[in-house]
Amino acid sequence: MLSRTADHLFWMSRYVERAENTARLLSVAYDTSMLPQAPGQARKAWQGVLSISELVPAYHALHDEVTRDQVLHFLVHEESNSASILSCLRSARENARAVRGALTTEVWETHNQTWLEVGKQLEDGAFERDPAQFFEWVKDRSHLSRGVTQGTMLKDEAYRFLRLGTFLERADNTARLLDVKFHAIERDYHGSVRGKGVVQFDFYHWSALLRSVSAFEVYRKVYRDVITPERVAELLMLRADMPRSLLACLQEVVDNLALVANEQSGETQRKAGRLLADLRYARIDEILATGLHAYLTQFLERVNALGADISRDFLVPS
Repeated sequence: MLSRTADHLFWMSRYVERAENTARLLSVAYDTSMLPQAPGQARKAWQGVLSISELVPAYHALHDEVTRDQVLHFLVHEESNSASILSCLRSARENARAVRGALTTEVWETHNQTWLEVGKQLEDGAFERDPAQFFEWVKDRSHLSRGVTQGTMLKDEAYRFLRLGTFLERADNTARLLDVKFHAIERDYHGSVRGKGVVQFDFYHWSALLRSVSAFEVYRKVYRDVITPERVAELLMLRADMPRSLLACLQEVVDNLALVANEQSGETQRKAGRLLADLRYARIDEILATGLHAYLTQFLERVNALGADISRDFLVPS
């Protein structure tokens, strides 16, 4: 496969996953904003939404104040923001168009139809009328894209690069969500999160975090108990059977890397395998004891470096 083709496929899937993750985040933030809360608390919540995607400087370049409506517009409509839902879906469609011959008709038509429909929805005010319904639509289109890909594409190298992009993006997003949520509770996070009223830090906020990654029902099934920060962290980091956990994502990355390996990717595979092993044999109490924020910060650095290594080994150089 040409490296340019692999590059388009890799980023096509990353942009679709990024649009879905943004929709998930905004959906939960929007629902949470409906709860009674002080203006300062609401502002911090929307500031946190921007922090997860590292978009605070870009936002303040356009807006002086952090408000719900402006953040929603920035992360949904704003064309100058490359991480907005509109920009991500456009980029996904353009990458799909560039490698039309490597995709099945169903996969291409799904991406093309998504792009055409999002434009219509934003133009006729569907988002402003019902943001929650719009976010569900974005998630549904992402699910459809993955389903059509798995159901119609040959399991060849093209498919593997699509999977690599999806799970690298998902691992990055899950780590950011966890880091910002826990870091907001205790700026210098050490030891157990029990005590200091943290366990009682509003059930709705912990359930919102779980819902943002479709893990609320999963948590109830696995733990059958009240929601605690330690178990939330364990579920979203170390459970191999949780589809959006860090461990599950890295397992997919390692498996797909092995199937596209070439003569220069040995070091990249080693780094991915080591990161997977660190997660597979980790214990949540040890991670919390040494500091969750420090662990997740290091994890994000390693995942970003892994993405750069994959780009160097297989894709078009930046």
